Amino acid sequence: MRKRYFVWSGLLALVVLAVAGFGGWTLSLPAETASVKAAEIPPEESAAILAALKPPKRERPLVAIVGINDATETTDYLLPTSILRRADIADVEMLATAAGPVRLFPALTVEPDATIAEFDTRNPEGADYVIVPAMSRDDDPTVMAWLQAQKNKGAIIIGVCAGAKVVAAAGLLDGRRATTHWYYLKDMLRAHPTITYVPDRRMVIDEGIVTTTGISASMPMMLTLVEAIAGPAKAAAVADDLGVVSWDARHASGAFKMTRPFATTVLGNTLAFWNRERVGIELQPGMDEASLAFVADAWSRTYRSKATTFAASGELVTSRNGIRIVPEADAAGMTRSDLTPVFANEKALAALDGTLADIARRYGEPTSNVVAMQLEYPR
Repeated sequence: MRKRYFVWSGLLALVVLAVAGFGGWTLSLPAETASVKAAEIPPEESAAILAALKPPKRERPLVAIVGINDATETTDYLLPTSILRRADIADVEMLATAAGPVRLFPALTVEPDATIAEFDTRNPEGADYVIVPAMSRDDDPTVMAWLQAQKNKGAIIIGVCAGAKVVAAAGLLDGRRATTHWYYLKDMLRAHPTITYVPDRRMVIDEGIVTTTGISASMPMMLTLVEAIAGPAKAAAVADDLGVVSWDARHASGAFKMTRPFATTVLGNTLAFWNRERVGIELQPGMDEASLAFVADAWSRTYRSKATTFAASGELVTSRNGIRIVPEADAAGMTRSDLTPVFANEKALAALDGTLADIARRYGEPTSNVVAMQLEYPR
């Protein structure tokens, strides 16, 4: 059975509640999230995380990022590739379950490097690390079997965001400690009651299985992996390139939950179905794919707009770190009013912050907050 994982589609259930006459449900929600400050991580815990992430097989590790063709989360799939390739401390392959492009959700389409079968033929000993994004279903049989095989071959499995639910569906989180995106936590624990939830941590590691909180956690997770593989100086250099100041496991879980303003903003924006905008993003060779992922992802989570890519050539565009992006629209059909800055020359975190500010100016601060909450981004 197909199960949607993404916050955008999951939250449409709120609209059903409203239309069905259960608008009073929103009154039962808290008026705001608690003002919580993330606690410092003890040095010994940080050291244990780095030790647990050391390459299990090769001096130069092999990293496989797996996706399904019909919908894999945009930032979960692209950001790990971008960060690890710019660090140049591992060989990184973007995989798909079948031949053809990977249609990302909620925006962008890319060509993977190989299929799972092709990867296995070239690498029968398996990967060192397997990164699992959120997907449009948690029980894809090809992914389930492949994750189990990779774990048996000694790979460290990293479930990013609701990718934790995919890892759980493969039976790899039974009896282990874990976390996931705030919106899907109850679902995961209900389906897998032997999992022990660990709050206030952006990443949790238990016996070679790693899980993270929401979408933006892929950034600190990958920087931590860079540090485990190549040391703090390399991680600091990559972090500076991204505009990141710190990347440890600290997280204020109490700051991320369903609130009345969140629910009413989603309801209002969704019900105003006649007021939708297409946000055009021009693809340019060599553009920073981390910035692109954040910008496209954020604009496509407003319930008011959808990011659409185009290229002057109409052909595939290769990003700074070798990701091949498929244009989604004809450049001739885009108008100036469709276009948005992609912050191609900005550091990735500045691109996200700039986009959230633009969303606030265009649709209001509540909508910008809704986007940040979906990304589980600590503003």
